[in-house]
Amino acid sequence: MQAWTARCRSDARDPPGPRIRQKSQELSDGSAGWRASWGRVGEHVRVPRRDVPLVVTAIAYSLCHHLGSLPHGLGDAGRGTRVTDWVDLLVPFVVLLPALGALLSARVSRATYLWFAVGSWLYTTGHGVHLSANSIGNVDPSPTAHLWDEQVGHWVWYAGVAVVAATLASTLVERPVTRHPLAWVLAVAVGTTWGTNAHGGEFVRGGLVLALAAAGWGWRHRADRGGLLAVVGVAAVVALVASAIVR
Repeated sequence: MQAWTARCRSDARDPPGPRIRQKSQELSDGSAGWRASWGRVGEHVRVPRRDVPLVVTAIAYSLCHHLGSLPHGLGDAGRGTRVTDWVDLLVPFVVLLPALGALLSARVSRATYLWFAVGSWLYTTGHGVHLSANSIGNVDPSPTAHLWDEQVGHWVWYAGVAVVAATLASTLVERPVTRHPLAWVLAVAVGTTWGTNAHGGEFVRGGLVLALAAAGWGWRHRADRGGLLAVVGVAAVVALVASAIVR
């Protein structure tokens, strides 16, 4: 009884206000940490602002690199060209500009920017060779058009994709593994796109080697966000094998 009375007197001298405020702050900090980890606002899953350019890049790559799958190139556009020929002119801008934004957001090193410049040069050069040779080959097929479109153009283009992808992968290292479902869906989409492009662009062996390399690198970084590359690599391998079987 005396102990209880002493406790009551102690509580009277020490008003509950500071303790309540302290508890409220702890709950607030815990809630902020949960929101930062899960990226939730209300009932919606939010993509961190830093990751938006990378998300846009993945979507752009997965869509733009399937323009050749559109039926009949969306129709005639005059002088033997197709609508997709003209749309294809925008692909380097649509893919590489958000990729650059992702690097700027991550504040990468100068060396990374240099490698991105090399990858961008390969990407735009190979894409340009492919686009022109493919458009000519649609009207006047020849071994020369096939060489520059399906071989030289694609090989240089996809080499650029690989170098740019490597620079983007460097921004994922030492970041916590994401719980955002969109990240994993886009990883599968990017890998599938790489696999189907490599098969259709006569780049099967090189595409397979690079897919396995991405899977291995991602496995090594499975404890951080670089683990997304493992999903990309595995999806690419599955797409390559599936495309070979279907064909």
